[in-house]
Amino acid sequence: NGVGAVFMHAADAIHGDLGMIQADDFVIAISKSGDTAEIKVLVPLLRRRGVPLAALVANAHSYLARQADYVLHTPVRREACPHDLAPTTSTTAALALGDALAVCLLESRQFSAQDFARLHPGGTLGKRLYLTVGDLSRQNQRPEVAPAAPLREVLLEISGKRLGATAVLDEAGQLAGIITDGDLRRMLGRARLTELESLTARDIMTPQPATIGIEEFAAEALARMQARNITQLVVLEGGRFAGFIHLHDLLREGLV
Repeated sequence: NGVGAVFMHAADAIHGDLGMIQADDFVIAISKSGDTAEIKVLVPLLRRRGVPLAALVANAHSYLARQADYVLHTPVRREACPHDLAPTTSTTAALALGDALAVCLLESRQFSAQDFARLHPGGTLGKRLYLTVGDLSRQNQRPEVAPAAPLREVLLEISGKRLGATAVLDEAGQLAGIITDGDLRRMLGRARLTELESLTARDIMTPQPATIGIEEFAAEALARMQARNITQLVVLEGGRFAGFIHLHDLLREGLV
């Protein structure tokens, strides 16, 4: 959510780490009982510093709850531990409430996916938020044929550019359609051998193919492929053909 935060153990705090807390910080103290010895030493020190204090605690009548400015009560009847000793249910409740607080803060600050990408560029999560279609499609060749191109030319273009498809562009360079490996197989299944030599790209192509803008996120390309059960999208830049993005591009980047 874009807010800086650090974890500090209560025992470490009273042995030197308390200096990490600054005057404009907000402290959330997490404890099941709220009555541990470390808490009872730490809380007065925090109060002297004048920092706001919230208690995320299971015992609403504890020392910590009484001293805090705000109480986030997480009551737990029994731990999942069969002996009702090891913190299990209580830690899960604290984690859930902590996540809820983080999401509320994210929404109140209007923290966007772009903000997240700026602060979390690493790993698959980061790639989903910053990697664009253009980052991947520009690495590919750009198979294209004219509507009047004969079948042989279509086959050579698809085979040579190794993307499993070719765009069909009209005389003005506008996208007229797409021919994929699947289109070729379906054509061979219904055409007579004597007709093959006369077939052109116009006869085989699928008009109005699925497209995506070059500036859109690669994760959106994956979503469109999955929704249509296809393996490539035509990439457009300013409404004009700019190449292809293939499922293999997304696999290579670990987005699938």
